[in-house]
Amino acid sequence: MTANNGSSSAFGIAVVLGLAAHQVFRKYETYNIGVHAAILFAPPVLLTLLAHSAQPTLPHALLANVATYLTTLVLSVLVYRISPVHPLARYPGPLGCKLSKFWLATRCISGFQHHYIKSLHEQYGDVVRIGPNEVSIRDSTVLNALLGTSGLPKGPHFIGRMLNNKGLPMVGIQDTETHLRRRKNWNRGMGPAALREYEPLIAKRARELVERLEEHAGGVVTIGNWFNFFSHDFMSDMAFGGGSELLQAGNDRGNVWSVLEEAMFIATFFGHMPWLGVYVGKIPAATGNLVVLLNNCVKCTTARLTRGSEKKDLFHYLNNEDLPDKPPAPVQHLVDDGILAIIAGADTTSIALTSVAHCLLAHPDVYARLQAEVDRFYPAGADALDTTHHRDMPYLTAVINETLRVFPPVPGGSQRYVRPDGKAVVVGNLVLPPGTMVWPHVYSHHLDPRNFAPHTTSFWPERWLLASGDPSLSLSPSDPAARGVSASSPEFRHDEAGFIPFSVGPMNCVGKTLAMQEMRMVLCAVLQKFRMRAGEGEGEGWDPRTYEANYRDYFTAQRPELPVVLELR
Repeated sequence: MTANNGSSSAFGIAVVLGLAAHQVFRKYETYNIGVHAAILFAPPVLLTLLAHSAQPTLPHALLANVATYLTTLVLSVLVYRISPVHPLARYPGPLGCKLSKFWLATRCISGFQHHYIKSLHEQYGDVVRIGPNEVSIRDSTVLNALLGTSGLPKGPHFIGRMLNNKGLPMVGIQDTETHLRRRKNWNRGMGPAALREYEPLIAKRARELVERLEEHAGGVVTIGNWFNFFSHDFMSDMAFGGGSELLQAGNDRGNVWSVLEEAMFIATFFGHMPWLGVYVGKIPAATGNLVVLLNNCVKCTTARLTRGSEKKDLFHYLNNEDLPDKPPAPVQHLVDDGILAIIAGADTTSIALTSVAHCLLAHPDVYARLQAEVDRFYPAGADALDTTHHRDMPYLTAVINETLRVFPPVPGGSQRYVRPDGKAVVVGNLVLPPGTMVWPHVYSHHLDPRNFAPHTTSFWPERWLLASGDPSLSLSPSDPAARGVSASSPEFRHDEAGFIPFSVGPMNCVGKTLAMQEMRMVLCAVLQKFRMRAGEGEGEGWDPRTYEANYRDYFTAQRPELPVVLELR
């Protein structure tokens, strides 16, 4: 009887301890594995040792107390997350999302989480609960408050992506002051003076791209691969002073891009569960090519620092080499930011260029109009890599912008969060309690008819000409989509507050201007030299819908192969 009473007492204490542990996890966020282990196992172990002195009963008692404690903890967490007392209970969403981020992490495996989240907004509205403590936002009127000067700090998803809660690249730093302080070097490295230094590097690699493509004229080439080679070679030149010659090799030497694509797939999964990413990051070889990618970036950075500055590359600014009175930046900061330079710099530009090529092939009328604009400023024999005329090419800008709208290279965008030790954020009817993660979902904003209409889900660059208000930028009379549409038409919507491919505010994409310059230079050079047509044969042999159907979201997008035939003009 005494033993039974002791067991009942231990059971009750284990339940109480499980409920108390839930409160600890709810209020205090940590990525320390030792702390997690202590909270998960120390209470039932201590309870067993104190409540059971008879040695033969210890194993059975320990098993029972651990099971009771952990079961109580898990049930308490799950019940709380779906209960009406949860701070986010007011916001609708799928039950699986409310219970665990594992639900959305598994949905991201297919690569279609951007479609999934967009469908949730269409079903539930502008604020959707996509995690126990996370919401997705589709409302352009609150973006400035969330992302602007006094907006929210970065969220923890980069901890999962980097498999570490320390040594994050600038874009993933959660402390706003630290982030902006680290960003100062990037702002100098991406400022007008620095971009002028990089322009010859872009021209050199774009010229090399055209020369290599010329060797394949008349045959089928996978154009996206060549844009990969260009962007990686240029980013290596610009960031590290060289070291990559994929254009020269004409192939993915060293499996640079296959490693990158697999790594982004892994990083996306763990980005939804940062604590699990930290755990797995401690296991050798458990994350495959993600660790390979990170190590390759470390090698590039280390080699650049050892070699020193040969020209004014990005690291010239990141390492304070342009400010002799300041000490060099910490090596770890440079290693962390070297990772950012490759992933964010090379990958996104290549994605956008490939998507532009697809859109031109799928819309011959757009292709013809853009070709005419390029020919007007860069006729045969002119230097197509001279940037002087870019400001006078509105249709080129419209085509790029519309491509970024329909096929954003980062479909999900950047996660932000409300500090757990801060106050709730209130913007209109939106209330975000402390500890809430927030995704201003890029893809959902871009395809919201309140922001862009008509032809919301279609590629239609003319919308940017209409919105400019310049009467000289007339619509093409041959464009059937433009018939009956004007800037004053009731159905016309063009809210650029909802256009966020580079995010907005002081923590937006620091490389926006560079990326736009790369795309303009490459497109002008390629269109001046070649005529593109679908590589699988036009008509029944090529369906442009397959590109959108296979455009996948692994933080940065993975796009399908785009075979084209390049004919010399």
